[in-house]
Amino acid sequence: MSSLPSVNWSYPTSVRFGAGRIKELPKAVRSAGMSNPLLVTDPGLAGLPMVSEAIAGLEAAGLKAAVFSDVKPNPVDSNISAGVAAYKAGGHDGVIAFGGGSGLDAGKLIAFMSGQTRPIWDFEDIGDWWTRADPAGIAPIVAVPTTAGTGSEVGRAGVVTNEATHTKKVIFHPKMLPAIVICDPELTVGMPRFITVGTGMDALAHCLEAYSAPMYHPMSEGIALEGMRLVFENLPKVAADGSDLEARGHLMSAAAMGAVAFQKGLGAIHSLSHPVGALYDTHHGMTNAVFMPYVLQFNKPAIEQKFERLAGFLGIAGGYQGVLDAILKLREDLGVPHTLAGLNVDDSKRDLIAEMAIVDPTAGGNPVPLTKEGALEIFDKAQQGTV
Repeated sequence: MSSLPSVNWSYPTSVRFGAGRIKELPKAVRSAGMSNPLLVTDPGLAGLPMVSEAIAGLEAAGLKAAVFSDVKPNPVDSNISAGVAAYKAGGHDGVIAFGGGSGLDAGKLIAFMSGQTRPIWDFEDIGDWWTRADPAGIAPIVAVPTTAGTGSEVGRAGVVTNEATHTKKVIFHPKMLPAIVICDPELTVGMPRFITVGTGMDALAHCLEAYSAPMYHPMSEGIALEGMRLVFENLPKVAADGSDLEARGHLMSAAAMGAVAFQKGLGAIHSLSHPVGALYDTHHGMTNAVFMPYVLQFNKPAIEQKFERLAGFLGIAGGYQGVLDAILKLREDLGVPHTLAGLNVDDSKRDLIAEMAIVDPTAGGNPVPLTKEGALEIFDKAQQGTV
C-alpha cells in the first residue's frame, strides 16, 4: 500500500497531486472555463486506454471533447499549425495538454496560437517579444503529465522545432502557464524503462543546471536542491520496479520542481542538447543525460565550491568530484549511453551544433560563458567519452 499523499498545491499554479486524481479531469476542465476542450497528445498515447478513458469521463460529465495527436516526439511548427486548424474547426474553447513533453508543449502552443495573428516565431523567448501576443487570444489550458521529466505542466513556455532551419525555439508567454494541473503518478506506471530513465534524467538536468546558474534566485535554488535529492533517491527505484507508485510520485514532483527552478537559468547541457535533438531527433532527456558529466567538467572552475554544499545536502562524500562520480554511476546503473555514439550521433555536424548551441536561449545561464570553442570541447569529449 502506497503512503503517497493526495494534496492540492497552488504553486506555481493550481496542482492536484495524487494517485487516481485523473478522475477530477471533468471538474478541472469546467473550472478552467471549458465546455468543449481539444485534448492534445502524441500518437503513442492516443491509442492507449488512459486517453479513451479520459474522453469517456469528459463525455459522461456532459462535456464535448476531441483528440488531436499529430505531434512528433520533438514537436515541429507544422504540428502546431495543424493543431490550431483542428482547434478552430472543432469550435473548441480550451486545450487539455496530455502526455509527456511533446504533448504538453504542443498543447500549450496550440492554445497560445489559437487566437494569434502573427507567426509563432515572433514570440520566441527573446527580450520582451512575448508582449507582441494578444493575451485575449490565448485559450485556457489544463495540463495532465504522463511522464516525470520536462515539468512543462508548470511552465510558461513551449519548445518547437523550426522545420525550415532545424532549430529548436522556445516560445514564451506568462499566460501559457496551465490554469490547472493534474499530477497523477498512476498515469506514469506503464512508461517504458527507456522513457522513464530519459525523463527522470531530464528532471535532474533541470535541477542541476538551475542550481549551477549564476543568477541570484534563492527560491529556485532551494527547489533545485530538493528536486535533485528526489531524483537520486527515486529514479533507480522506478527503473528497477516500474510499478513503484510512491517513487513515481516523487519523480513527478521532481519534474515539476525542475521546471519551476529553471527560471533561474539552464546552461550548456540544454544548449547542446537542443541542436542535437533538432538535427538527429534524439530523446531530449537522454541527450541531456549524455552531455551532463562533460558539461559539469567544463563548468568545474565556477561550480566546484558550490558543489560542496550540494554534496553535503545529497549525503555524498567528496564534494564536486563526489557529485560527478555519483552522476556517472547513476548513468551507468540506469543504462544511459556514455557517449553520443550511443544515441547514433556522429561528429559530421559538430561545427553546426556548436554554432547553434552558443545562440540557444539556455546558453546564457551557463556558469562559464559558452563560446564556440567551449561548445566544441564539450561535444568532442561527449564523442570520446573522456571525463
